[in-house]
Amino acid sequence: MTTETIRRYVDFTRPFTLLPPLLGVVSGAVCAWGSYWNPDPTRAVTAAVIFNVVLGSACAALLNAASNVINQYYDLPIDRVNKPERMLPSGRISLRAAWNYSIVLYLAAVLPTWLVVIFPAHTLVERLTVPDGVRAGLAGAGSWLGALTLWHAVFVIYVLGMIFTFVYSAPALGRTKKHAIGANVTIAVPRGMLLKVAGWSMIGPVWALEAWYIGAVFALFLVGAASTKDFSDMKGDEAGGCYTLPIRYGVKKAAYMMAPSFILPWLLIPLGTMLPDPFDPAGHHAILTGNRWALDALGLLLTGWGTYTVWLILRDPEALATTENHPSWTHMYLMMMTAQVGFALAYLV
Repeated sequence: MTTETIRRYVDFTRPFTLLPPLLGVVSGAVCAWGSYWNPDPTRAVTAAVIFNVVLGSACAALLNAASNVINQYYDLPIDRVNKPERMLPSGRISLRAAWNYSIVLYLAAVLPTWLVVIFPAHTLVERLTVPDGVRAGLAGAGSWLGALTLWHAVFVIYVLGMIFTFVYSAPALGRTKKHAIGANVTIAVPRGMLLKVAGWSMIGPVWALEAWYIGAVFALFLVGAASTKDFSDMKGDEAGGCYTLPIRYGVKKAAYMMAPSFILPWLLIPLGTMLPDPFDPAGHHAILTGNRWALDALGLLLTGWGTYTVWLILRDPEALATTENHPSWTHMYLMMMTAQVGFALAYLV
């Protein structure tokens, strides 16, 4: 295999998109480490902890690469209109090679996560305020599902993430990309919710409410913000039968529909530092157990930033459809990255 061929296949994965999922997983792991749910009271950074996070984050990047490849495989008619310079429309990679490449990437992304196991997970079962029957199930006492969620939660989450990518792209599984709301949901759940929970599960227990609450913040952001790029792709999407938000509802209405996602999810951060964890009746901790002041500041910063981004969008909604890289797209990615780093720092303070 020549250097040119290797470069071609690396470019096919759209490597510039691989950093956000990698950072999201690392951020989720750091949050678990600095939370109430840290399974190691000594908080020592062991080789096992480093192995879990490095392997899991690398697999997250590979899973995103596989998703990018399979999406381009099914989007060939659309890319012939919107992005003819890409590998498949330009003929630099064949459809058969693209399919085989995606399978290799999926296997490389999912199978190694079986090795990612938190330790000592059993000590956390005693700290979870749930009925005894549920506690026994989580401990894996005669329950294969309990054992699976306790010891191999990361593997289960990555399998779910893989399924979501096929549901989004493949016609045989529904191709939710064709539907305005369905497309955004199948982007937001794996890349927002499951990504954070996967990172958390490399260090702490998957069944902690805190992990899912943090994931919900990112999912609610993406369920609207993910439409930002759809505006400049309307011509090809419509030709390919994908009725995205701006195609289904019109540019102006779609802009107003996605605007709340740039603001409201970030308000959940300071709210989470005040609300008690419902699974802790004694009221020992709030839902979010990172540094309260840092989390409050992060939430307010992102809310202000989101408000500014909404102003950019709503002052001229039509510009979203005529500008290839509208500033709101850049702000969306920067906000996402800032939120990931901000959460990690808030749990390290």
